Amino acid sequence: MDISIVIPLLNECESLQELSLKIDSVMIENSFSYEVIYVDDGSNDNSWEIISSICKKNNSFKAIKFSKNYGKSQALHAGFEIVTGNIVFTMDADLQDDPKEIPEMYNLIINKNLDILSGWKKKRFDPVLTKNLPSKVFNLCARLTSGIKLNDFNCGLKGYKNEVIKNINVYGEMHRYIPILASNEGYNKIEEKVIKHRPRKYGQTKFGMSRFSHGFLDLVTIWFLSRFGKRPMHFFGTIGALMLIIGFMFAIYLGVDKVYLNPDGRLITERPEFFISLTTMILGSQFFVAGFLGEMITRNNQTKKQYKIDQTINN
Repeated sequence: MDISIVIPLLNECESLQELSLKIDSVMIENSFSYEVIYVDDGSNDNSWEIISSICKKNNSFKAIKFSKNYGKSQALHAGFEIVTGNIVFTMDADLQDDPKEIPEMYNLIINKNLDILSGWKKKRFDPVLTKNLPSKVFNLCARLTSGIKLNDFNCGLKGYKNEVIKNINVYGEMHRYIPILASNEGYNKIEEKVIKHRPRKYGQTKFGMSRFSHGFLDLVTIWFLSRFGKRPMHFFGTIGALMLIIGFMFAIYLGVDKVYLNPDGRLITERPEFFISLTTMILGSQFFVAGFLGEMITRNNQTKKQYKIDQTINN
């Protein structure tokens, strides 16, 4: 199969029929063999009924329904598990991503042998203060932290080689950082293409300002995991060793001072240096323990699905 398209959604009943017709038209026009996988992330409108009707009319459309809202990352993970296309696209269901962009993106990935081709909404139709400006700051931080030169990490329209999405684990709220997750696994052929961004036609956005604070926290997490995720002892052990050395040096100083330099002075336990020494050695030991626990968890970790599938269609 040429193309798989994974579309996570939450309460997008008004746009689904139109989106499905546009995708089908583009795929037929370009003679692509394709599948579309809708992942209903706990919608409480009639999105699932509409998806069911679409899937009954066209076997190229498949669907997964979560028992409740688990988040976009979990929805993408569920879709990635069942895709079979050589090139896998992700897009949003709100009609702001244009399916007509897919053929050109597909050809770029094939011709340039790319691992990932990310869309760039260079001209956006979103509010400047609540979306555009925070998004620019967020993308700047992501570029500086990861070293990946993308202008729009959070663009929903992206294309991947099948092997890329099969070898990464999208969890938590890490859907924003799939290119970084892929780069950490050695998939470094990542480029960007300017795409058209259209105004939202139906409904309202499902993401508030909290996504930016969550995004920055996730960015810190991904930075730490990319450097120390495989060997947490390298991070915690270094800090622990440094603190133990500092505490031990303070203890030696106190002992020498009391025994040889000032035997008639204050008791060791009455001096502030004693508590600095004791505290740093305790903290150093705790960091060492954290490092050992991290190593044990890493070596024995078993990936567990973080969602429950309620229904499937055509899978």
